[in-house]
Amino acid sequence: MRKVILIVVMLLVLPLNFGATTTNDDNNWFENLKQQAKSNNKINDLYKVLYYMPKGGDLHNHLSGAGFSNWWYDLALEAESKGYIYYTKVQLTYCPDTEVTDSFSKHYNLLFRNIAEYEYKKLDECVKEQYKQLKDLNPQEKENWLNSIRLDTTTEGQNEFFDRHWQRLNAINDNPWLKAEMLYKNMEAFAEEKITYVEFQVSLEEFEKPDGSFFTEDETAVIIRNRLLQDDAIETGVIVRFQMDFLRFLPSAVDLLRSSYKFVHDNNDLWVAVNMVGREDTANGQPLRFLKAMQELKSQYSGVRLSIHAGESKQKNFNVRDTLLLGAERIGHGLNLIHDIETMDRMRQGPYLIEINLISNILLNYIDDFKQHPFPSYLRGGIPVALSTDDRGMWDSTMTDEFFVAVTEFDLSWDEIKLLSRNSLNYSFLKTDLKNKLLKGYNDKIEQFELQMKDKGIDGLGELPETRGFICKHYKICSVDKMLMD
Repeated sequence: MRKVILIVVMLLVLPLNFGATTTNDDNNWFENLKQQAKSNNKINDLYKVLYYMPKGGDLHNHLSGAGFSNWWYDLALEAESKGYIYYTKVQLTYCPDTEVTDSFSKHYNLLFRNIAEYEYKKLDECVKEQYKQLKDLNPQEKENWLNSIRLDTTTEGQNEFFDRHWQRLNAINDNPWLKAEMLYKNMEAFAEEKITYVEFQVSLEEFEKPDGSFFTEDETAVIIRNRLLQDDAIETGVIVRFQMDFLRFLPSAVDLLRSSYKFVHDNNDLWVAVNMVGREDTANGQPLRFLKAMQELKSQYSGVRLSIHAGESKQKNFNVRDTLLLGAERIGHGLNLIHDIETMDRMRQGPYLIEINLISNILLNYIDDFKQHPFPSYLRGGIPVALSTDDRGMWDSTMTDEFFVAVTEFDLSWDEIKLLSRNSLNYSFLKTDLKNKLLKGYNDKIEQFELQMKDKGIDGLGELPETRGFICKHYKICSVDKMLMD
C-alpha cells in the first residue's frame, strides 16, 4: 500500500511534457551558453547556435537593399551577357563648356553613381572622362565602389542611406534580369541560415532594357516568375512571396497606390500585399493622405493585404494609429508606437504584428543605443513581433545578426527566440494551408535541433560561418578572411 501511495505522489509532483511546451530545465543548455558567452569568451559558440538553428521567415525585406555590395558588382558584370554595360563615376572634373541640365544635374557630384552605356554615350567628352567602365576599376576604386553602397563608417546614417545609396545604384538597380539573380542569391543565402520564408518588397516600375526603353510591369513580373521556377531556386527550399511597394512621398503616390493595389489583386499567387515605403517625416508621407483612396480600393478589390512602414521616427506622432486606419495588419518598424499607449493596447488585441529591424534602426540613428529600442517592451508586453532584416545588404548584416543582437542586448530566452520565428510564419501573408505546413515544418526542425544540442552540444554544429561587416565591427565576431583583412 505504501508503494502505491509513493508512486501516486511521484506522478503528481513530476512535470508532464508531451512535446507541446518546454520547461526551464529543458532550456538550461541555452541559458548556460549565454552565460558562457558573457564570462568565458564563448561568444562565437552563441553565434554558431543562432546561425545553425532553424528560423521562420523574414517579413520585412527590400529586395533592392538586400544585396551585398560584392553581389551587386559581380551581377553587374555578368549582365553584359544580356547586353547591359555599366559605367561608374570615379572622379570629379570641372567641365566649363558643359551645361548640366538633364537628370545628371541633381547627382552630378556623386561619386560611384552608376549609369548604363546608353546614358554614357550621350555625355560630352569632358564628362565621360569622369567615368570608368565598371569592369575596369582598379582594386582601390573597386573597394571604394563596394563601400559606397553600404554604411561602413560611424559618420554615415539616414542622409547617406536615403539620399545617396539608391542614387548610386541607379542603373544597375533598374535591370530586371539582375534583380532576378539578386533574388536567387538571397534565397540561397537565407537557406544557409535555415530560413524558410521571405516576403520581398519590390516595385516593378521603370525597369530598363539596354537601350533605355522600359519593360512593362507584366514583362518584369514574368522575368521574376521564371527565375523562381529554375531548379536552383526551387532547391533552396525557400518559399518566396512579394509585396508591391512604392514611395509614399512622391507627388504620384496615390496613383501608385491604386496601380499597386490592382496589380497585387490580379497577381495574388505571388504578390500578397501592398507596402508604402520611404521617409514619414514629410507632409506628403503621412498615412492619412491615402485614407480616401484606400477606402475606395477596398470597395473594389478583395484579398489585398497591407504591411506598411510606420513609426520609423524619433518624433512622437500617431502614424502607427493612422496606418492601422488604412487597414494595415503589419507595421514596419513601429519605433515610436511606444509613446502611443492606446494604440499599443489595440495591437495587443490583434491581429497585428510589428516587424522589428534592430540593426537598421541603430545604423540609421533612429536610436542611439539598443537599450533605447522598444522591442523588449513590445515582445514582453504582449504585442506580437518578429525580427527582420530590412536593407541588410546596405548594413552588411544577416538574419543571424538580428537574432544575435536581440539575444545579447535583451537577454532573450530560448522560448522567446522560438516565438519570434513562429510569429514570422503565423503573421505571414501566406495562404492558410501553406502557412500551416511551414509552421509544422518549423516545429519539427526546431525540436530536432533541440535534441541535437542536448545530445552533442556545440560539437554537433558546423564551423563558424562567414560573417559580414556589421557583426565583425560591432561584436568582433569575424571569420578568418575578415580577421586577415583587419
